[in-house]
Amino acid sequence: MRRGDWARHPLITTGSPVIAAKQLEAIGMARSTISRRCEPGGSWRMLLPGVVLLQNGEPTDEQKIQAALLHAGEDSILTGVRALERYGLRNLPDTEEVHVLVPAERSVTDSGFAHIERSRRLPSARVRSGIPTAPVPRAVLDAARRTPDRDSVTAMMAESVQRGFCLPRSLADELDEARRGRSLRNALLPILGGARSVAEADAWNLWQRSELPACRWNVKIFDANGNYIAQPDGWCDELAVAWEIDSLGYHAGEEGFRDTLARNARYTAAGIVVLQTLPSRLRSEPGKVLAELQAALDSARLRPRPDVRLG
Repeated sequence: MRRGDWARHPLITTGSPVIAAKQLEAIGMARSTISRRCEPGGSWRMLLPGVVLLQNGEPTDEQKIQAALLHAGEDSILTGVRALERYGLRNLPDTEEVHVLVPAERSVTDSGFAHIERSRRLPSARVRSGIPTAPVPRAVLDAARRTPDRDSVTAMMAESVQRGFCLPRSLADELDEARRGRSLRNALLPILGGARSVAEADAWNLWQRSELPACRWNVKIFDANGNYIAQPDGWCDELAVAWEIDSLGYHAGEEGFRDTLARNARYTAAGIVVLQTLPSRLRSEPGKVLAELQAALDSARLRPRPDVRLG
């Protein structure tokens, strides 16, 4: 190709703005020209070693993902927070990192926003909007390992299960295969027990530390005629006591308030004792909350158990 003809090449005119420098060289562009265009104030940017953005502005998140995969090489797979974003999860920690898995024998290393992890357990990638992406259980656990805040870890695990992206057992199996540490296992225990949020995980842990009767989590309750009553956060089936962890935000507004009143009316009509607790009190006043739970259970023992059942 004659000098300058590369400027009309489809890779430049219609291709992705993120491209490997070796691809530019392959269409006839001199390495010195690439370097000059990527200098401060130039028309292009070198995002990562050997990866060029054919623009001089800040790269988008999508362009960073493309750059990290180009930097990592063939058979690389997006994982962690950026992978979970592609599935539509929302309760994710804030990070600039693009986490990529590569075969164990690959010699590529971290650079800039790209975190490269060599793995002997590469998952089967799922293509999400053109990007090879790790399955949700693997992406959750990879993100969790790099997230120091336990609440953020619990939120990721809980959302992935609550919204049907994976089963609790899938997370447990992934954790077993990875042979990861106790902290992640402890974070997963409430999810395996039925908790589906950080607040419910706090409630689960508080109940586990008590000597209260057995509690089920997020189970559906029906009356004797099979009519749906509610799906309480916690349910003591022995005494027909419901425990609701009711946040102000979730139940605020006319619709949320109306739904809460309707739910509580169904509990009352069915003879179910219900205790409502603010999530913040699970940490600020755990002793008082336990005392309230004990009082609710004691009250329930004074009346015949209503004819209600699990769905």
